[in-house]
Amino acid sequence: MTKYRWQASVLVLVSFMLGCNEFMVVGVISDIAQSLHVTITMAGYLVTIFAIVYAISTPIITLFANRFNRFRTLMVLMVIFLIGNTASGFATSYGWFLVSRLITAAVAGTIESLITIFAYDLAPRHKRASLISWIAAGFSIASVIGLPIGTAISTATSWHMTFHLISVLSLLTCLALVLILPHNLAKAASGSSLKGQLTLLTDRRITLGALLILFSAAALYAYYTYIRPLLTTGLGFSTTALTWLLLALGIMNILGNRLSGFVAERHGLRTLPRFYLIDIVLLLSLPFTMSLPLIGLNILLVLALIISVVNAPIQIHFLEVAEADYPQATLLASSLNAIFFNIGISLGSATAAGMMAYGGLTSLGYGGAVFDALALITVLILNHVIRKSQSKKTVTNQQK
Repeated sequence: MTKYRWQASVLVLVSFMLGCNEFMVVGVISDIAQSLHVTITMAGYLVTIFAIVYAISTPIITLFANRFNRFRTLMVLMVIFLIGNTASGFATSYGWFLVSRLITAAVAGTIESLITIFAYDLAPRHKRASLISWIAAGFSIASVIGLPIGTAISTATSWHMTFHLISVLSLLTCLALVLILPHNLAKAASGSSLKGQLTLLTDRRITLGALLILFSAAALYAYYTYIRPLLTTGLGFSTTALTWLLLALGIMNILGNRLSGFVAERHGLRTLPRFYLIDIVLLLSLPFTMSLPLIGLNILLVLALIISVVNAPIQIHFLEVAEADYPQATLLASSLNAIFFNIGISLGSATAAGMMAYGGLTSLGYGGAVFDALALITVLILNHVIRKSQSKKTVTNQQK
């Protein structure tokens, strides 16, 4: 059990490292723009480009990585990540920094998929959901703790130092992986050709699950994209209080990841509809609370706690379907959450921009509610398809 705890800890450390690399740019974006002599808008494109490359490269690299020993593949990608992040720390031009960010974005998604596979294989069955939720929490912890620390370091020294520290963390993480993780975790089952893996995507249980993630992420970013103006301009909180309010939202998000693991351990997909119903009610109420700061803040805090509760249940669902029926595609299955979440972010943020343009801050909740309604319909259909599939398997087994 002690060995498992060390293994679980190093997997969460990897997700924390990935989160620091991804989110740190947000906190030091002004410093980067000034240092590299570009506008804030140009520097902001770094975040958008990172997300696009992440979403596109993850399935491509994952499909090919599935053919090799998983520990060796993880270590190769970690070294590439370390090289990319180190290059970011030494960047002296916008082009250099952009290329270095593309390198880390290209491998980050597959690294996340691989540590999810390790978590699924190493954890006792009754602890799988808990560990996967902790891995998701690693990203939230990076946002809540790593981001402000990195920003403070950038202010005190330079933004280059924040990336140097991430490189040190990455190097230590690589050493920990070598010492703690098993080196012989099997590669994919036979039939792991490109066509064999893509067969996974023809299963309705998988496609519906992917849509569920997409709509859930879109619902979140349909309002969270403008969380700062929502808190200040909309609810009227001062910029002095903003840091503490964002910290409170971040802590609720960490607790939400733990709630997600708890729900996944207790028939998560079957209980998700009630969470979506609560989300819809809260998002529809949000526009009416702009003149009631405390009520509006509490709505945002509750949303931060429950709006991402789908993460662990759907990740377990993807892996269980793949393990039972598509063993050659388990690594691809582990990447679907990240891929479609990033697509959902793009859709949600675009919707938020449109709602802001035509209806202002008070309209943001409505866009999120529409996406949550679509998620509710999707999860109800998904649960029906799962029950139908289970009944079919039961009949087949009885006939045998």
